[in-house]
Amino acid sequence: MEKKIRVLLAEDDVNLGSLLKQYLDAKQYSTDLFNDGVKALDGFSRNYYDICILDIMMPKKDGFSVASEIREINNKIPIIFLTAKTLKEDVLNGFKIGADDYITKPFNMEELLLRIEAVLRRSGALDSEEVSIFNIGDYNFDCNKQTLQYLEQEPEKLTTKESDLLKLLCINVNKVLERNYALKQIWEDDNYFNARSMDVYITKLRKKLKDDNRIEILNIHGKGYKLIVGDELA
Repeated sequence: MEKKIRVLLAEDDVNLGSLLKQYLDAKQYSTDLFNDGVKALDGFSRNYYDICILDIMMPKKDGFSVASEIREINNKIPIIFLTAKTLKEDVLNGFKIGADDYITKPFNMEELLLRIEAVLRRSGALDSEEVSIFNIGDYNFDCNKQTLQYLEQEPEKLTTKESDLLKLLCINVNKVLERNYALKQIWEDDNYFNARSMDVYITKLRKKLKDDNRIEILNIHGKGYKLIVGDELA
């Protein structure tokens, strides 16, 4: 990523906030961390950001209030909520305010990174070609070079369809990748024969990712597939 994406991170948990900032900075993002809602809003008013990541339960001003005020200033900037809450009403409230995504604690660092990249692509802050490298557990996947590397081993070359399918799974990590959507994106037709072909590629990808037991590709009956990456972070 040539241009550093600027991230506003609002998280009142000192340890979690510090870990997230270090992780995102290590992934070539430029991250400003604020530990309460008032400081986050003040920071937003003074600086330019490409994306906001807001904890909901914060002192002085909660994440929903911060997001509402940010939306009054800039109604297009992507917002991702972090929260320990899983109540349906809270999720709906977040999306009504204008959240682009919503991730519940405990969560996985790689999942958050992939969600950020997906939201930035949708918003146009990143070109689809700009994000080409995904970290999946101990694997490094470069979708432009179509290579999958485990730890320090030699990279393995993937076929185009293997690479395209793994990229869709990465973008939707820990979420269901709809079967018909994937078929139309990669095969351009969701007929029976293409569906059977995709099943074969899923099996191939499972074998290629087998060395890290934190990684699973699940069949979600009647819906599609889900790439699960373990090691959840509280």
